[in-house]
Parts: sequence; structure tokens; C-alpha cells
Amino acid sequence: MIFDDEPTPGEGLPILPGHVSPGRLERVLRAGKFAVTTEIDPPDSADPDEVFKRAAIFDGYVDAINATDGSGANCHMSSVGVCSLLTRRGYAMVMQISCRDRNRIAIQGEILGGAAMGVANIMCLTGDGVQAGDHPQAKPVFDLDCMSLLEIARGMRDDARFESGRKLALPPRVFLGAAENPFAPPFDWRPHRLAKKVAAGAQFIQTQYCYDIPRLKAFMSQVRDLGLLEGPNRVYIMVGVGPLASAKSATWIREHVPGVHIPDSVIKRLAGAEKQKAEGRQLCIDLIQEIREVEGVSGVHVMAYRQEEAVAEIIQSSGVLEGRVPWYPGRDSRSGKQKRETCPAH
Repeated sequence: MIFDDEPTPGEGLPILPGHVSPGRLERVLRAGKFAVTTEIDPPDSADPDEVFKRAAIFDGYVDAINATDGSGANCHMSSVGVCSLLTRRGYAMVMQISCRDRNRIAIQGEILGGAAMGVANIMCLTGDGVQAGDHPQAKPVFDLDCMSLLEIARGMRDDARFESGRKLALPPRVFLGAAENPFAPPFDWRPHRLAKKVAAGAQFIQTQYCYDIPRLKAFMSQVRDLGLLEGPNRVYIMVGVGPLASAKSATWIREHVPGVHIPDSVIKRLAGAEKQKAEGRQLCIDLIQEIREVEGVSGVHVMAYRQEEAVAEIIQSSGVLEGRVPWYPGRDSRSGKQKRETCPAH
């Protein structure tokens, strides 16, 4: 998708009426396109080239890239560091902020810093407990949780003030997101928890991995009944997907990763395949195509841990982009000779 008002790479798009950010993800979602996001694997390194190489494998296939913030309570390059590098090149980033490691003073400063670097999307997370990661002796902070973080971030943006009430000279223009898990009990409580996040300021949601379409449909039906998919404060829901490497891997994830629900039928399908890794990728493609047909779903969030190189193939094969090419460095200079799909600014 090439917008009529394309900026110089590294600069934000003009903020349209009814929009809150200069970002591409909000543009795509509000334009009614089926959006695709993914996660970059942050390196255990201070080498910026590692970040550029890992981002480049998604070029042309995703609308935004999440920079995780100590995912699983394990140490890696920081979310703000990855965003700093990639926004310079014009990538649309989703900066994740976990409440586990910083208090409200540090987090509010990070929101301002991220927005100043060109981050247009912020994902507000409570964060995994330190006992889950590689530094269980670390002291957890949890001064805030995802709800209070959303409220503070929204206040900074909409009211141009810190939580303390002190005014901001220029507020952060950011599209606010949160996570949700429709696949963990109590199922009837999940849509109501989502409603609280929307009331706190969430404008887009990325869910836990989906391997259970009937459960997703039931969740979305309840979300629609609550009126969360309509009106000026509607929320855009992007469903988490990812390729499974094998039946053994799927079984391990089901038993050891909290919140991930993988039905027996999925493991049986993988176990019966001659090439289980290829079957896992095909399963992911099939799920994306089914998810796209679920009423109210606005996109998918592809989490391909240790299979990032497969994201392009999966998205291409799923056909969800319908021929459009999300922005990447150099796209527009190369597309001059190609058929361009444009989207008006209004």
C-alpha cells in the first residue's frame, strides 16, 4: 500500500482526522485492510547490523514489527534500542513496554523517547514474572500493570501531561495496544477483560497464538456483542499465529508455555505428517486463511520463533495481502516500474 502523502523514510505520515498517530499500522487498520504484524528476534549482541538483517527478512510482507521487551523475562537487546535502529530506516515499529522492569518514572520517559524517535505504536504489557526467565534472582518492579500503563500513556497523548499532572510541551502521538488471550480459561471473562483494556485506552490488540478456530469465533462473537468493534473507540483485533516445528515441539509448548492452547487435533495432524516442519507451516497458512474469515478480525500477528525466515512464505501463500506490498526500505524506488496500489490520504 502506497499512501498519497508518503513521507521521506524515517519521518511520520501526516496524522489524518480521527487518527492519533503518524504510523502506518493505524493507517492500514483504519483503511479496512487486513493487517499483518510480526516480531523481530532481538539479538544477544550490541551489533546493529544483526538488527537490520533480522528486520530485512520481513521486507514487503508486514505492516509493522514488534520489538519485544525482555520476552519471557529473558535478557536481549532492549525494545527501545531495536526501535531506535529501525525507525531511522523508516520501519513501522511496535515498541513493547513491560511493567516488570521499570517504574512509572522510567516508563513515561521511555514513551516520550520512543515517540521522538518515530515510534508510532506502543504495546502495553504487564510482563512475565522474573521466575520464568534467565535471571530469576532479579527484582521485579510491577509499579504499573497493563491497565494503568494504558491509562497513563493515553493521558500523556490526549491530555499532554505526565501522570503527575505536569504538562508536556509536545505529547507523544502513539497508537496504543495491548495483549489478550481468548484461549485461556475462564473464557467468558476474557471479552470483559478486553473491554476494560479498551476503556483504559487500548486501540489494537494482539492475541496469544490461535490454534483453535471455534474458540476464536466464540470470543469474537462475545466481543461484537459488547460493542467493542464499532464506534469511534472501536478496537482492532489481530490474532496471533505461528508455525509449529513438530508434534514434539507442539506438545512441549502446550505443557510448558503458560497460556498457549494447542488442541489434540493439531498435534495429531503434525504427528501424521512425513515432513512435520513443512506441515506446521501449512497449518499456519490454513489458520490465517480461516482467521481472515472470522467476523471482526482485523489482521494477524505472526510469531515465528526460530522460524522467522518462513514468515514471508507463509504470508505470501496465505494471500491475505491481496497483492499489496507493505512499506520497506527501498520499496517505492523499486515499485516505480510496477503497478502501484495506492490509498488516498482521506
